[in-house]
Amino acid sequence: MTQQIAIVDGGSMDEWWRAGDSVWREDETASTRFVLEAVQGVPRIDWDLARGRLTDVALLLGAALPTTCAHAAIFPPEFAFCPECGAQLHHARPAGHAAWWGPTTGTLPPAAAPLPRHVPHGLPQTALLLGEALEEREPEPAVGRPDWRMPAPPNAVCVFAAADFGFAAQRLVALAYTRNVVQYWDPPGARWHVFTAEEGAADLHFTASAYAWLPPTGGAARGEFGMVPTNGGLFRLTLNPLAESWRTEPVFQARLAASPGGVGRRIACPFVTADGVRLWTALADGADPEVLDIASGDPTVPLPHGGWSRPFSYDGRLHWLHDEGQLHWRPGQPPRWLPWPFPWVPRLQFGGPVRSRDGRLWLIGNDGAGYSFRALGDEMGAPQVEPIDGARLGFGTLLFRRGHQVKDDPWAVEDVEDQARGDALVLPLLEAVSATRDQPSGLVLRMPGFTGRAEAALAGELLPRTFVEWIGRQNVILDEVARLKNPGDCVPFVWHGSLWLHHPTWNEIRGWQLKELA
Repeated sequence: MTQQIAIVDGGSMDEWWRAGDSVWREDETASTRFVLEAVQGVPRIDWDLARGRLTDVALLLGAALPTTCAHAAIFPPEFAFCPECGAQLHHARPAGHAAWWGPTTGTLPPAAAPLPRHVPHGLPQTALLLGEALEEREPEPAVGRPDWRMPAPPNAVCVFAAADFGFAAQRLVALAYTRNVVQYWDPPGARWHVFTAEEGAADLHFTASAYAWLPPTGGAARGEFGMVPTNGGLFRLTLNPLAESWRTEPVFQARLAASPGGVGRRIACPFVTADGVRLWTALADGADPEVLDIASGDPTVPLPHGGWSRPFSYDGRLHWLHDEGQLHWRPGQPPRWLPWPFPWVPRLQFGGPVRSRDGRLWLIGNDGAGYSFRALGDEMGAPQVEPIDGARLGFGTLLFRRGHQVKDDPWAVEDVEDQARGDALVLPLLEAVSATRDQPSGLVLRMPGFTGRAEAALAGELLPRTFVEWIGRQNVILDEVARLKNPGDCVPFVWHGSLWLHHPTWNEIRGWQLKELA
């Protein structure tokens, strides 16, 4: 640490301290003796706001807090004792936790437990070892209860990310993309803060298609959240928790048709022009941009301007799915638009693409006479179609036929372990990908006694009882929910060593501690 003396008006003297990447001013006449003046990579500090959450600020900066003295509310990071009375100071050392970016095709940092290359990226999957912790709980039929409850963010339709964003402690951010709102969870204060947009920031609304972002790449600036879609284009979003604000930097400005995706070293996003939909692509940092025309398998079916699913990448190719067809692109090749053959219509609300034992991806749909799985991305001749006898919900390799898990190919006969479960409907929410497990495991919603169509359960029909359940080496019922609607709106995420589940209609987010990750 270095100390610098500065002369101010009136002949008084302030002492300035440089501690690591922050600069502090000591004013012996002020009630708050140490004032944070600057932090590297943070353009502005609002001390009036920071004073209301000093513990949170200290954790973010690695600063020191008083234990017994009252000579300052916060001290520079490298202070071990109060310079006035010599009292020992407290340095909060937050535990390290795995970052969470949700379903994304972007490259994840090592701290976020990246998925292996042999699984699709962009589906609700995680490589975190959730099962080892959750399966220690009492198995079914015992019904558990959440370990934690967190108030829902003020703007409840949102997506979550948990990372340190270049600071000393991990924080949880809830991005309300339908309301142009960035929400920040203050753990010491146990409350949500709604950040304000800085002057010139872009509007973050995005409602054209399903929402997905790209995490920040290596060497990101402090506070950088990632690359987010908006109605006006792609923007790099940066948070400033020391001023409770956010700003944006344009990457590509256009009317977007879908969320961005990444594959290899490239990112890409469909956008709308006067002549229709085209594909924008660039390197992961936005450099070397290029605009590509999209080849169509049927020129009579135009590319939709919205309504696309969240993109996923697999086997070096990026995919967007729509009720009318599929768009896929491999870097170095022209993007292709392939409409679905009439009268087959996909059931995207059932989960997403599933993987067969030979590594191919399949999508469930209905042709009016029955359900079937159709191979994705097959450009050579007619794609393979496998008829099935009923709806199957899931994605990846976590798939269910009513209340029974399908453990072989997606069209194979389900594994019946309990005949009574045939009267249930199971909706997978999150798959845990593990190289040490023979069978898929993950978080699901089980709706017992539901005999209606799967489409009705997912479209707003009232579900009297729903169990939040972990499927694995042993099944564990984590919670019971009464009178649930739209179960597909549930958002699972991992933060602070716990698994959390949010639904826009709930007043609280429910959490279950993961001892191995805590």
